[in-house]
Formats: sequence, structure tokens, C-alpha cells
Amino acid sequence: MPTSPSLPSKHIPRHIAIIMDGNNRYGKAKGLGRGEGHVAGKDALDPIVEHCLDTGVEVLTVFAFSSENWLRPPNEVALLMRLLTSTIHEQMPRMNKYRIRLRFIGDRSQLDEDLQALMLDAEAKTAHFDAMTLVIAISYGGQWDIANAAMTLAQQVQAGELRADEIDKALLGQYVQLADAPAVDMLIRTGGEYRISNFLLWQSAYAELFFTQTLWPDFGADELTQMITEFAQRQRRFGQTSEQVEAQTLP
Repeated sequence: MPTSPSLPSKHIPRHIAIIMDGNNRYGKAKGLGRGEGHVAGKDALDPIVEHCLDTGVEVLTVFAFSSENWLRPPNEVALLMRLLTSTIHEQMPRMNKYRIRLRFIGDRSQLDEDLQALMLDAEAKTAHFDAMTLVIAISYGGQWDIANAAMTLAQQVQAGELRADEIDKALLGQYVQLADAPAVDMLIRTGGEYRISNFLLWQSAYAELFFTQTLWPDFGADELTQMITEFAQRQRRFGQTSEQVEAQTLP
């Protein structure tokens, strides 16, 4: 079993987000049956969750199904929905064992009522756990997220509860998904693509980006450890100069 990086807590990312890409290509490369690549991808999540917990990561958010994935062939969408349902059932004993909170983000209105109920039940049963939070993004898109927050504020303005000139980035940030969680520190995409595909656009404004050729079912704790180690070596300036950042770290 890989060891967690021995780094000071200040160098450990509080929030890691992962675009789990490459399931279909993995299945084709391995000669697996239709949809079996997605099954392999589902099974790859568990060791990553445990490694994040061991490392001290507070929040892990994974992109399971995007707003745009509804455009995929109906049989593949149906398979993904079944896998999401089984994933929630399979994760619950692990959430209880490790005291991990399970959350979901995305437009739930497009989901089957049974899946919505299952998600609500899982969230309620794990809401008091505080070892780590696992967030699964289902029917999620970053543009939808920001537009939804803007619509909520517009409704408050229309109702006379808020003035338009009171809206700033801090206020808008209170209405996006995961507003109560730390901002994304690391955003990882597997599968060899170099884009973020409308994932956590607001929350990842200053995230460190990591791309790997590794297909998601092959992505493991060892590679994640290497990335976290590299993350600790990067200088995060947030608009400041290197000299300003270095001055802040002096004793």
C-alpha cells in the first residue's frame, strides 16, 4: 500500500477535484464488454478516497456525470445512472467505517426520483461525519452552477430583499455549489485531455492544475502521491509577486 506524503499540513491540499476521464478508452484497450470500462472506473474510486483520507485532504470532489453527458447515447446514460446508484449503495458502508461525509452537487431536477431520494438519504445519514467529505458531481456543470447562483440573487433583487449594487463576488460565492467548502486547491484530469470541461469553474479559480495520460481506471494512490508532492513544491501567489509571498513565510 502506498504511503501518504510526509508533508506539513500547510502543504497538503485541503480540496482536491478530479475529472475521472478515460473509462471508455480503458475498456476498449482491454477488450472489455460495452460499459465495462465505466465499471472499472467506479472501482478505481475507493483507493483514491482512502488515500486522500490518510493524507489529510479535507474534501475530494469527483466529476461523475456532467451536464453535457446527457447528450451521450441513451444506453450509455442509462448505464451511468445505474452505476451511480450502485456506487452510492457501495459507498455507504465505507462512509460509515471511515466517518466520511457524502455530498452531491448538480442539477438534481433531471435525475430519476429514486436516485434523488437515494442521494438525499445518503447525505442525511452521513451529515455528521467529519473525517473527510466526498463530493460526487452528478448532472453538474460550472456554467449552470454560476447561472443558478445569479438567478437566486436576481430573484432576491426582484423581491426587494437585495439591491443590485450589493452584489459582488463574495456574495455570489455564497450561492454557488460547495460555498461552505474550501476552494479547490488541486484539479486533476486523467485520460490525457488538457481541458477542465466546465467543472467547478468558480471554485477552481486559483486551483493548481494537473494533467496525466493515465486513464482513470489505472490512476492510483502512487500517482496521486507524486502530484501532491509536486503541489507542495509549487508557489501559489494568488496575484502577488514571488517576493511578497516569500516575505509572508519568513519567521
